[in-house]
Amino acid sequence: MKIEIGLEFPQHFKAAYPEEFELFSHFETSSAIPQVLFSVTTWKENGKPNVCFHSWSCFHGDRTAFFAVMGCLYQNTHTYANIQREKCFCINFLPLKYYDRLIDTIHENEDDTDEFKAGGFTVEKARSIHAPVIRESFLSMECILKSIQDLSGAGITAMVTGQVRHVSVEEEYAKGYGKRYGQDGFMLLVPAPQDLITGEPGQSGIGILDIKRLD
Repeated sequence: MKIEIGLEFPQHFKAAYPEEFELFSHFETSSAIPQVLFSVTTWKENGKPNVCFHSWSCFHGDRTAFFAVMGCLYQNTHTYANIQREKCFCINFLPLKYYDRLIDTIHENEDDTDEFKAGGFTVEKARSIHAPVIRESFLSMECILKSIQDLSGAGITAMVTGQVRHVSVEEEYAKGYGKRYGQDGFMLLVPAPQDLITGEPGQSGIGILDIKRLD
C-alpha cells in the first residue's frame, strides 16, 4: 500500500521548527530526496565576500554548454542580490570535515561580515568571472548568470541557472573515483524525512557517497 500525499497540507504533519512549512513545501519532507551540498560564493556590494551554503540543485548540459541549476534560492538573500548585480557566481564543493565551518557562515552573515573569515576559508580570485573562490574546495565551478525564474510566482524563491565557464579540480581528486567520493568527497543533504503515518518530524541527514556498482 502506498501513502498518498496531495497538494493540501497534511494536517497531521508536525513541524521540526516553527517556520519549517512557511519555508518549505510539505512535499520536501514527504519525499526527502538527497541533494548535493555546496557553497555559492559572490561579492557583496560593499566588496565583502559572501558564502551561501546551499543544496536543491542539479548540474547538466549538452556538448555546447554545461549548466548549474539552483532550484530554490531565496530572493531575500545576499546571494540572490549579488548574482543579480554581478551576473555571475562560483560553486564550491567541500568535504564533510568543513560542514561546521560552513554552518558558521549561515550564523554570521550581516552586510558588513566577511563570510570567508566567519568560516575560516581562504579567498581566491576566480579565473573567468568576478567572484571569490573558496581555496579549500576540491572542485569549483565558475558560472555566468544565464537566467532567473520565479517558478511559483510568489516572490519567495527563484530558480537561478548559471552557465559554467571554468572548472578547477584539486590534483588529488582528478583521477577517476578516487577522493571525489566517500569521506573526502561530495556531501549530500537528506532533507528531514517526515513520518508519513504519524506526522512526526525527522532530522535532516548529511551523507557521503559510497560507490556500490560500476556501469
